[in-house]
Amino acid sequence: MAAPLAPSSSEPSNAYRWYSVGILALIYASSSVDRQIMGILLQPIKNELGASDTQMGFLVGLTFALFYATLGMPIAMFADRNNRRNVIAAAISVWSIMTVACGFVTNFWQMALARMGVATGEAGSTPASHSMISDLFGPHERASALALFSVGANVGLLISYLGGGWMVDNIGWRSAFYVVGLPGLLIAGILLLTVREPARGAKEAALRDVEPVSFGETVSFMFRHPAIRHIVFGKALGGFVSYGLILWVPAFLARSHGISATRVGFTLAMVLGVGGAIGTLLSGRIVDALGRRDPRWRVWAIAISNIAPLPLSIGFLVVDDFNLAIGLYVLPAMFGAFYIAPSAALIQQLVDVRMRALASAISMFMTNMIGMGLGPQGVGIMSDLLEPHFGTDSLRWALVIFLFVNVWGALHFVLAGRHLKNSHA
Repeated sequence: MAAPLAPSSSEPSNAYRWYSVGILALIYASSSVDRQIMGILLQPIKNELGASDTQMGFLVGLTFALFYATLGMPIAMFADRNNRRNVIAAAISVWSIMTVACGFVTNFWQMALARMGVATGEAGSTPASHSMISDLFGPHERASALALFSVGANVGLLISYLGGGWMVDNIGWRSAFYVVGLPGLLIAGILLLTVREPARGAKEAALRDVEPVSFGETVSFMFRHPAIRHIVFGKALGGFVSYGLILWVPAFLARSHGISATRVGFTLAMVLGVGGAIGTLLSGRIVDALGRRDPRWRVWAIAISNIAPLPLSIGFLVVDDFNLAIGLYVLPAMFGAFYIAPSAALIQQLVDVRMRALASAISMFMTNMIGMGLGPQGVGIMSDLLEPHFGTDSLRWALVIFLFVNVWGALHFVLAGRHLKNSHA
């Protein structure tokens, strides 16, 4: 086997920088597909395995999040000291193989173990990707670059909903796991062959070639910095709402509107996949432009995106007409992931260059434990508690209640703005 390419010390071309972000976004899309495919497959898996909503919430929420979030930090510490590109290639290989394994399970606990394997692989990718992108782009381009990277999540949603819905109705949920899992191995090869490890601190010349700091120092720095602290908690609460919606809305549409999996998949692919991608790209552009005038707009814009679509989101959940519901959901879907790229860019910008991958992992730990872990789990528990009163509409009202957590998240971003004026943001 040929030796890996050494980190590049020369200034990469603009085309190469954006190509590298594109490949990392493709990897993020693969991660998103393998993770979010559970949303569209949730109902048929629940039916075949005989599970409750609480159990399914545990499967798509806490089971996945516990491994994904906890392992993300030690892998990020390893990535801060080693070749990040190779870490990402290994991660995508693991999650792809374990996604295929999901198609072979015969009971609930086997599925839980397989999803733990997917989470273990996916834990290694995003922090290292954030760190690489931050070494390819300077502070005033970083939100836009991370927004393009974050679009991978929307592309993954589009593929998982569009393809997943069709596969449920035509080839079954087991084959769906085989189809979405195997391409990741090809993408890992493309990464190894075409992307170089960038020089650390390449956009902060004075800080190049310095040793990473410890886990304790990184945690202490992040939580002593009030702006970072509020951004981390605001981002986690945003994840609480968005993960709960993404993973339960397909089941809600099937139960409350009686829509087939294929139609649900196509509709959500367009609304969440395409609409969400547009909103994610706009988030980077908007925040970079406003942030040049006043750094506080980097978080104020997120706060507005949390609260402004709330009436439309409630309307989407409570109206009985399917077409009207989807029409109301277009704008909330566009702004649902608005917080991701700007908040990730700010964290990368506010921490020391030596702690970037680990700081990303710590932020993701909070987002994933509170968002991915408790969000879907909480919706499932709430739905089961409301079922005696609302029957099949219990999921509808559980989702309505969860929407209001966005107000709490917006408050954290507003408070973060109070501390950015005098920072180097």
